[in-house]
Amino acid sequence: MYQQMIFVNLPVSDLDTSKKFFTELGYTINPQFSDDNAACVVISDTIFAMLLTKPFYQGFTKKQIADSAKTSEVMLCLSAQSREKVDELVDRAIAVGGSATGDTQDQGFMYSRAFDDPDGHTWEVVWMDPAAAQG
Repeated sequence: MYQQMIFVNLPVSDLDTSKKFFTELGYTINPQFSDDNAACVVISDTIFAMLLTKPFYQGFTKKQIADSAKTSEVMLCLSAQSREKVDELVDRAIAVGGSATGDTQDQGFMYSRAFDDPDGHTWEVVWMDPAAAQG
C-alpha cells in the first residue's frame, strides 16, 4: 500500500553542525541521500528533513533564501505520543544546541512546545489526546 511521504528541504549554514544536532535528537542520517551538500534526516518512515547547504539549496530556487534567525516562513510541527514525549524532545533539542521559542501551549486535550534548530528553523512538537482528536 502506498504511503505518501514528505521531504522538507531546509537551507543550513553548517551541514556538520546540523547533522550532529539532529542525530543527537535521536534521528538517523540516510547516507544514500546524503553527501557534502545535503543530509537526509530520517524522522519517521514517511517524514524526512533534507538539510541542504545554502549554495546547494539556492540552486533549486530563484528566490532569496530567508534568514531564518530573523524571519519565519514555515513552522514545522511533529506529533508526539504523549506530553512527556513533547517535553523529552524539546528539552533534548535545547540541551544539544537548539533554543526554546514561544510559550508552552496547554489546552488540556492538546499540549505543545517549540524549539529553533541551530539555523533558526522552528519545530513545534505537539501531543493531542486521541479521544479529543476523534471528536
